Amino acid sequence: MCRWLAYSGAPIHLEKLIYGPEHSLIDQSLRATLGAETVNGDGFGVGYYGDGELAPAVFKDTKPAWGDRNLRELARHVRSPLFMAHVRASSGTPVQQTNCHPFRYGRWLWVHNGAIADFSRLKRDLVMAVHPELYPSIEGSTDSEVMFFLALTFGLSEDPPTAVERMVGLVEKTGRAYGVEHPVQMTVATSDGERLWAFRYSTERRSRSLFHSTTTQCLRELHPEMFETMELAEDARVVVSEPLRDMPDIWIEVPESTYTVIEHEVFEMHPFYPKFPK
Repeated sequence: MCRWLAYSGAPIHLEKLIYGPEHSLIDQSLRATLGAETVNGDGFGVGYYGDGELAPAVFKDTKPAWGDRNLRELARHVRSPLFMAHVRASSGTPVQQTNCHPFRYGRWLWVHNGAIADFSRLKRDLVMAVHPELYPSIEGSTDSEVMFFLALTFGLSEDPPTAVERMVGLVEKTGRAYGVEHPVQMTVATSDGERLWAFRYSTERRSRSLFHSTTTQCLRELHPEMFETMELAEDARVVVSEPLRDMPDIWIEVPESTYTVIEHEVFEMHPFYPKFPK
């Protein structure tokens, strides 16, 4: 599968989270402890928002994240109030740049860990459900990108939780039509640059791991040599596939079948229920 993180708060350098902590995303690309695979070396990507109304910037490549000098340089110099980073372990689709996360459409970013079971059998039906105006923007061949464009089709920009619930409902209904018992396995993060949503769900109710940091003080304890002297806003939050440091008290495990939303000082958790098409 994959590992990812997302950050929302006062602008910080990307390297603070991608490289800094002892179990950083770079470390997880080599030594993941809670993932389906230990090594996540089939490419990487970062997506980050800046000032103004511009769409987020995306940088990704097929090389392993741990040895990429350009990623190191970018992470050292870029500051952002909201960013996502992802290291990939392919579930069967080719290792190519267009299959690396995050995926972008307009101001929206999307990262995913998990898989659609038997995607090759379900793919045609699912892709055909993407809105015709969105279809030309699909660049790669992954189930993750199809999930993103289905969510966009179902109104991601207007109501993200409902759009993702409808997307999952369609995938499950399609999977069952083909005899796939457990079609969906996912943790997902998506953002429009203002708000950040994260989802944890699987059909069999055994989802991949997902954690939230608790408070700004958590970040200072997480990596004091980097955050102690920084003026972090009280609303700073990190969402991760697995904790960046072995300090259980400062991480909240997102419950099964749950989504969260972060918007400035708002942090909420809500139950997640697929919405099946009629």
